[in-house]
Amino acid sequence: MSKSNDSIQKIVTVALALCVVCSVIVSASVVILKPVQVQNKTLNLKENILRAAGMLSAAPTKQEIEEKFAQITPKLVDLDTGEYVEPSAAGFASMEAFDQKKVAQNPDTSRVLTSAEDQASIKRREKYAKVYIVTEGDEISRVILPVRGYGLWSTLYGFLALKGDADTVVGLGFYEHGETPGLGGEVDNPNWKAQWPGKEVYNENGEAVVRLVKGGVNPEAADAKYSVDALSGASLTSRGVQNLLQYWLGEEGFKTYLDRVRSGEAGNV
Repeated sequence: MSKSNDSIQKIVTVALALCVVCSVIVSASVVILKPVQVQNKTLNLKENILRAAGMLSAAPTKQEIEEKFAQITPKLVDLDTGEYVEPSAAGFASMEAFDQKKVAQNPDTSRVLTSAEDQASIKRREKYAKVYIVTEGDEISRVILPVRGYGLWSTLYGFLALKGDADTVVGLGFYEHGETPGLGGEVDNPNWKAQWPGKEVYNENGEAVVRLVKGGVNPEAADAKYSVDALSGASLTSRGVQNLLQYWLGEEGFKTYLDRVRSGEAGNV
């Protein structure tokens, strides 16, 4: 064999060896870092739940997040009946094993929505949802609901926190979305989120009427207590937020459960 062929063979051998070594390093890194990634994801979810509930300082430590979250009780709700169910009765090993996204995508635990039903453009609705309860004595003081719906470019995932009257907003925040920075991405703007506390979501007939108003809310208007300023320059994202809130507060979403909270029937947490 010529020296030229020897050189080519050596180059190929070294390149293959490097590929194998790099693959092993990358695979090992994924395995080693996965527990840390899962832990960080869980901590981030807890932080977003607490922020919606107005229970965190501006720059919380991990310790503060864990301590405050210990005051929250997660419960599984049957969306059709509005009643609490034990995870085992719903087919889940534990509360921790319940993954809202996976449940929503699984044909065995969700159903396809018709176009008339699908106000939030989510395509499927799960049978069960994990809600988060804060109590004072034997009474529910806050309930935090997972909400989602399509905006302009993406599905927005977030949490809506209501007072124990199941009507007055404590806070709203989104922890995952792909909306345009500076436009629809303004759902993350603290100034916009600061408009939500104190707003009401149901009218006297029990209809979900919370809405985003293009051009800004007139504080003298009769429906001002149900209204928040729309996102400037982001009409479709604003409409998506309004639609997802009205959907999850409606009959297809948490209304049956929230009626039970309001009446005191859901107080056995």
